[in-house]
Amino acid sequence: MFVSEKEIEIRYAETDQMGVVYHANYLVWMEIGRTALIQDLGFTYAGLEKEGYLSPVTDLSIQYKAAMRYGQVATIRTWVETHGRLRTTYGYEILHEDGTVAATALSEHVLVKKDNFRPVSLSKIDPAWEAKYHEVKRVQA
Repeated sequence: MFVSEKEIEIRYAETDQMGVVYHANYLVWMEIGRTALIQDLGFTYAGLEKEGYLSPVTDLSIQYKAAMRYGQVATIRTWVETHGRLRTTYGYEILHEDGTVAATALSEHVLVKKDNFRPVSLSKIDPAWEAKYHEVKRVQA
């Protein structure tokens, strides 16, 4: 299993009145993590969009474990949890600087054509990308 890591310096604007990171910001960090993972594997999401494809989120689950605060550095760990014919599930751990888990999450995505939102298999668009996801995914069939 391949794991990508990306550090995020927590900005004041990402915190709420209690001084902790507002929960929705974790979703933004997950997107940053996914983008970094894809780039680390040698591909680009922007390239998919340029070719007329999108990868919308179809399911999301997140568990908050330990609050993060302004001035800390969060490490976003991202991997391919599962990859099937039409769906890809990414896994995430968001860590404090000392390695304490702040949150864990899974997001499920389907690749679709931009013009009609019909699902399409990654194998038809980019066989090398498809093969790489099968190589690095955590859950092997």
